[in-house]
Amino acid sequence: MSTPNTPAETAQDKAARLRALHVPGVPLVLPNAWDAASARAAEAAGSPAVATSSAATAAVLGYADAEAAPVTEVLAAAGRMVRAVRVPVTVDFERGYGLRPAELVERLAATGAVGLNLEDSHPRTAELVDAAEQAEFLAAVRDAASAQGVDLVLNARTDCFLRRAGTPPEQLAAALDRGTRYLAAGADCVYPIAVTDPTVIRALVEGIPGPVNVGHGPGGALSPDGLAELGVARVTFGPGLQRHLYDTYGAALFTAVARAQSPYARSAGEGVSSPVVM
Repeated sequence: MSTPNTPAETAQDKAARLRALHVPGVPLVLPNAWDAASARAAEAAGSPAVATSSAATAAVLGYADAEAAPVTEVLAAAGRMVRAVRVPVTVDFERGYGLRPAELVERLAATGAVGLNLEDSHPRTAELVDAAEQAEFLAAVRDAASAQGVDLVLNARTDCFLRRAGTPPEQLAAALDRGTRYLAAGADCVYPIAVTDPTVIRALVEGIPGPVNVGHGPGGALSPDGLAELGVARVTFGPGLQRHLYDTYGAALFTAVARAQSPYARSAGEGVSSPVVM
């Protein structure tokens, strides 16, 4: 936090700080937020940065994932999260919501966010984009940022494993090729989403010439410490934390409502005056 004698941290400062946190073997563990309250909770827990989740953000906005939410609402939600915290914020921006690179950079930067995820499959069809086409898109985003004097930490997601593009060895080969291309195009980090096998993760870390992001979720066999031992530089949770929270909330509601509607509760006059407290 700035003081009267200390200048406020600029967006460029935050971008540099976020980029520097991507250290292989000492990963940046990023809780994925979806609104101002969850972003503040992540900061309060000690996270040095906050990442949004497209699925979790869409859910609280009342939409499905896969770019179903209007881009104006997604950007407004990102802006609220940025204003709620002092740490850098990076936005899960799916495939760019159809924006051209210059407009994408301008509108994202206007939220105050200093990073973004961009994925390489079509959200609606789940088809992988040609690797060369995706590399050109990433390069155009990087060039647009440079032209506008904006520094963005670009996390390039590859969906080879998520979309099961070929046999397992073919998926690994494609992820290595795409990751290398994306870094050369200007990405700061590569995110091979849905990879869980420790042997495959190690191969990705050793074969991709830059920081690697791995998602930690129910299907993952490794803790963040285990991922650190493999050389991972960034660990994210996607919508998993929100789903866990809302599952707990749903169970509490079910218990409270069932109790309130039971014949015994009604005859005793208990109603809903004794909600479950978590």
